[in-house]
Amino acid sequence: MPPDDLRETERAPPLLRTLVRPEIRRRRWVAPAVAAAVVLALGLGIYAGIRARAATEAELARETDAAAVPVVDVIRPKPGAPDQSLVLPGNTQAFSDTAIYARTNGYLKRWYFDIGAHVKRGQLLAEIDTPEVDDQLRQARADLATAQATLKLAAITADRTEVLLKTRSVSTQERDNAVGSLNSDTAIVQSREAAVAQLEQLQSFEKVEAPFDGIVTARNIDVGALIAAGGAAPARELFHMVATDTLRIYVSVPETYSPAMHADATPKVTLDEYPGQTFDGILVRTSNAIDPASRTLLVEVDVKNDDGRLLPGAYTSVHFTLPGAGRTVTIPANTLLFRKEGLQVGVLRGDKVELVPVRIGRDYGDIVEIIDGLQPGDEVVLNPADSLASGTAVRVNRQKDAVAAP
Repeated sequence: MPPDDLRETERAPPLLRTLVRPEIRRRRWVAPAVAAAVVLALGLGIYAGIRARAATEAELARETDAAAVPVVDVIRPKPGAPDQSLVLPGNTQAFSDTAIYARTNGYLKRWYFDIGAHVKRGQLLAEIDTPEVDDQLRQARADLATAQATLKLAAITADRTEVLLKTRSVSTQERDNAVGSLNSDTAIVQSREAAVAQLEQLQSFEKVEAPFDGIVTARNIDVGALIAAGGAAPARELFHMVATDTLRIYVSVPETYSPAMHADATPKVTLDEYPGQTFDGILVRTSNAIDPASRTLLVEVDVKNDDGRLLPGAYTSVHFTLPGAGRTVTIPANTLLFRKEGLQVGVLRGDKVELVPVRIGRDYGDIVEIIDGLQPGDEVVLNPADSLASGTAVRVNRQKDAVAAP
């Protein structure tokens, strides 16, 4: 209470002083109590602020520490390497490709088929006029008839001398001469028969026939042309025929892939003139030897061509399927780390990363084959940072399912 109020109270009557003094005493304690309350509230506020700031700083420290641990995606290696496609060029060839020559001399009498004609085996292609052979055959047959007549007489003579020898009408020498003459005439007849057969065979060559079912691709003669037997001169080729029901494709396979080439494989064949279409082939044989000049293995692929769509000599692409290795694994190419120690990958061990050296096999572009260093159960880090080192603590992003490329 202010001093003026106290003085006024002292001058008041006793009864009034008795009533006023408790109020005055209460007023004396109000101000200190209020001040103490204010100080206490201020202290509590400061303490709460300090505690909140400490909690915030602790949370910030935890978040900072958590943010400092890198978050990584992991993937499990895929067992086994995928099948690989090997595409190599090749040229189609007719299954049978034959030049047809004359076997007898003469002049071309007539021809029956031109280029592009489809013929059957044994069908007549041309006829050759051979007057010399015909004359020789007639003479040979006459000589054979003479020899046969002589042989018949020799046989009768030999029989008669054998009978007369029993009655001592002829000597033994005469009988032996008759038998010898019979044997000689028999040999002459056999010789004449062989000559006739030879000329008949030559005469049969007057008719030029197709050796197999196929297509005539060339006709090099015309009516009246002089025909010489044999095939020494290229100009003497009468016809050229090919069989196209089945086509051969010879492919040179690099030595690296030669172990995968085996009979009964079924490669696919494509041609530029038939985009989007494939033809089934079958690998029928290999040369079983590496060409020392090109270091390749020659293989033959046969393709059915019953409809005749494929033409001999066409350029083709042959697609071979190379089976993948069964004891290897594959991983995406973006898991590899190129270090001075060699190729490495980051493998998750608990909550830390360990750099593991690996050895790759085939490179498929987006994925690579690992032949040593990884197991199918390992967890490999995807897109590892260049600064990643062994022992680095990491957190795995489990919400993202990282899968291997097919």
